[in-house]
Amino acid sequence: MDPAERIEAASKFLLQSPPGEINDVLNDVRNIISDDDSLQSGVLPALREYNITQFTTAEVPGHQHQSIVSSAARIPGAGEDEDGELSQDRYWDPRSRTSFRFDHLSLESSDPEPYEPDAESEPFRAALENASLQYLQAHYHDGVASVFPVAGSSTRFVIQIVANKYNPNNYWSGRWRSEYTIDTSTKTLEGRILVNVHYYEQGNVQLSTTHTVSLALPPAIAPSGGASAASKVLALVEAEEGKYQTSLNEAYAEMGEKTFKGLRRALPMTRSKLDWDRVLGYKLGAELTNSKGVFGQPS
Repeated sequence: MDPAERIEAASKFLLQSPPGEINDVLNDVRNIISDDDSLQSGVLPALREYNITQFTTAEVPGHQHQSIVSSAARIPGAGEDEDGELSQDRYWDPRSRTSFRFDHLSLESSDPEPYEPDAESEPFRAALENASLQYLQAHYHDGVASVFPVAGSSTRFVIQIVANKYNPNNYWSGRWRSEYTIDTSTKTLEGRILVNVHYYEQGNVQLSTTHTVSLALPPAIAPSGGASAASKVLALVEAEEGKYQTSLNEAYAEMGEKTFKGLRRALPMTRSKLDWDRVLGYKLGAELTNSKGVFGQPS
């Protein structure tokens, strides 16, 4: 396998990393590449793709909160060299109106700069953000929410939520991601919920689900509605995520009671339970018969 093939294989492994375990995977693939310089430069695009799609969170420099690193947060054109390649990505946090450079290898943010949002869309975006943070506090132990305006539109907004739970001592990790695009002109809410769970104690079991959401917004919801309209949008999100959480709980229960039991045969081919006491009796009788034969005693 040549170096390029090794880089490609390493990149595929990284993109499939379970929640919170990408550093472990990266350390493992170092043995495949055997060249740290080539590894860092070769797998950087994969790391960038992973961080963006997995809603990696970043500390906002100079502030006491985190923001989501995603395609919606990326500042178009920032950090591109003459060939159009990304030498350093910049993202922005609408909550603090701050842009920052993000290192996809070290996961560190730096070089903060002021970033002014679109004046027309900002009032309703801020209202959606406040409603999202209230929802986050009520339903997530450790979560991060970011709300972005869609470039070139004053009526479209993106809400992103991510929550992670890592428990390596007990061999499990999990991640919840949800993303919703709100269009107040067409009165629609389109989104998706993605859940990834990994159990790896004496085995390797992963759950990966995607649930799509398509809802109609009430006619009264408009940017001019402010906090009241934003609360109604988050009420729809709350109801949808609650239903999906309930469906997951029901699926887990059914999995334990039916699915896993169906993987093994409850009875032998005779369709009757095995009488182990009788089996032991058969064995003992056979041993006694063999012993008589050995010592020449009459049966």
